[in-house]
Amino acid sequence: MPDTAPDLLRGASADFLRRFSPFNRMEPEALAFLTERLTLSFHAAGEPLLTPDMGPPEALFIVQRGKVLARQSGTTAVTEYTTLPIGPGECFPIGALSANRPSTNSYEAVEDSFIFSLPGEDFRTLMQMSPVFHLFCTQYIASLLSQSRQQLQNAFAQRASEQQGMATLLGQLIKKPPVTAPPTCSIRDALQTMVEQRIGGIVVANEQGQPLGILTQSDVIGRVVLPGVPLEQAVVEVMTAAPHTLTVNATAYDAALEMATHGIRHLMVVEADGRLRGILSERDLFSLQRISLGQIRASMDGATHTEALRRVSEDIRQLALNLIAQGVGAEPLTRFISALNDALTQRIIDIELDRHGLHDLEYAWLAFGSEGRHEQTLSTDQDNGLIFVPGPDDTSDSLKPRLLDFARAVNQCLADCGFALCKGNIMASNPALCLTPEGWQQRFEDWMDEPDPQALLNASIFFDFRVISGNRALGDRLREWLNRKAGKNLAFLRLMAANALQVAPPIGRIRDFVLDEDGTLDLKTGGARLFVDVARIYALRTGVRSSATVQRLRQAASRLGGLPAEELEAIIDGFHFIQLLRLRAQHLEADAGRNADNRIRPDTLNELDRRILKEAFRQARKLQLRLKLDYQL
Repeated sequence: MPDTAPDLLRGASADFLRRFSPFNRMEPEALAFLTERLTLSFHAAGEPLLTPDMGPPEALFIVQRGKVLARQSGTTAVTEYTTLPIGPGECFPIGALSANRPSTNSYEAVEDSFIFSLPGEDFRTLMQMSPVFHLFCTQYIASLLSQSRQQLQNAFAQRASEQQGMATLLGQLIKKPPVTAPPTCSIRDALQTMVEQRIGGIVVANEQGQPLGILTQSDVIGRVVLPGVPLEQAVVEVMTAAPHTLTVNATAYDAALEMATHGIRHLMVVEADGRLRGILSERDLFSLQRISLGQIRASMDGATHTEALRRVSEDIRQLALNLIAQGVGAEPLTRFISALNDALTQRIIDIELDRHGLHDLEYAWLAFGSEGRHEQTLSTDQDNGLIFVPGPDDTSDSLKPRLLDFARAVNQCLADCGFALCKGNIMASNPALCLTPEGWQQRFEDWMDEPDPQALLNASIFFDFRVISGNRALGDRLREWLNRKAGKNLAFLRLMAANALQVAPPIGRIRDFVLDEDGTLDLKTGGARLFVDVARIYALRTGVRSSATVQRLRQAASRLGGLPAEELEAIIDGFHFIQLLRLRAQHLEADAGRNADNRIRPDTLNELDRRILKEAFRQARKLQLRLKLDYQL
């Protein structure tokens, strides 16, 4: 029989709870309320604590000593993907108790355990009196995400060990102090130091040791020898200024992403105060991976035909799979995939520009959809378009046939590299999507002024654009014009909001998930899209320039106000988890030799991931509710 804790034990209980989140941040009066109402019970190993057939739980349980195993309902095998160990300081079953429904898991003491219990009525009172506890119970997704990533790393431990080190801090990769020169140093002295030290570059740093620029061997011919610059001139005049930097606490993955995004081969690693710790090169990252970023970039730069480019695209996918196995987060991973795919597309465009004699063309190659948002996964097709400006000797009509031939060649090469041709013909080779700046403005204006279902569908694709090759100013000007136009068109935004609310999160009142007939969930249409659509509307309303969903949410929230930071981060965490789940599902499909898609069977998820997925869908529902209230729908 459980005994109510006396005063002495209440103090001990409070001391114990303060070791764990969220109790360590709980308001004193709320913690006192909790400890006064806790009871402590002993449960022998093997004793069942809660099962789905017991009906809605009557109490919140907190493990004080021992271990409880949560097993996914309907499973018998004990694996890390069907069970979740619950240890001291952890609570269960929060979701079932909050929703007043039966638990979807069975809980059993797997060793002799002491467990606190809090009556359900007191649990709901505590939720009302403690904002900290309320946030933990309703938005605890962030604290669970790290556990999910750890499980993924454990499940793919062999591959992760093969692709070791991408989580290594840059401070640990720097093995020797940097060689620097002051800004007043002459070019001659700088070159002499490079020869003596046998290094390929020298950093120019100020008196505080902060990097101002870098001079490499490859710079010397173009910046010193050919222009005939006197060697007595200061090195600061010929260095590459404002070098790319990352702090010592950034990871090797962050460095790889920076190099991939900007096409650079060296990074300055600095302390928190900006002082230079050392230089990191692509070569330093080679040993961390079997398929290296350097190898991919070298193969890409040297590729001159489709077969070579196809092999590069395969390496990009394999590197992405390896990073998934290491538990890299969804946002950096999708940006990494997009950055490498951007570089691949740029190489294809360069080859075809040369082949079609269009190097003098003023153009911008646009990416739409997920690529336009920097959110590409392993399963993606093409969504692209072209902005062009006729030269003084051309007209739109005379130039367009050549551009369409060029675009068709690029689209086909991308298809050969694994990016399927768009079934809806949303490609630059479509004459309707190969337009001048004025032509694009007219097309967007038509969609906004006379919206119909097709126009709303177009808005969901074409409004998420960015330039990945060519004159970025063409895309920037189009974005500025579009934001001004859309921000004033409240009727159009309201129709977009109504359209976004037609798809609801697939969670039910009785069942955890509302499944399609085949027993699966579509994590793209019924998951990621819910966040993407709302973010797009708020971005247009507030004039946010970014096309990325997370940046749109953060920037729009800061301009609109009224959304607490904790709630915003929980929404973003929910989006990230759905993206991560998509990548993991595609990873498993690819490993099995099947075509990757966005569908999962929730009954194959472990208890932890099911819990996070449900919470992610709840966050989507909260975001949609805000949209509904804002537009009075």
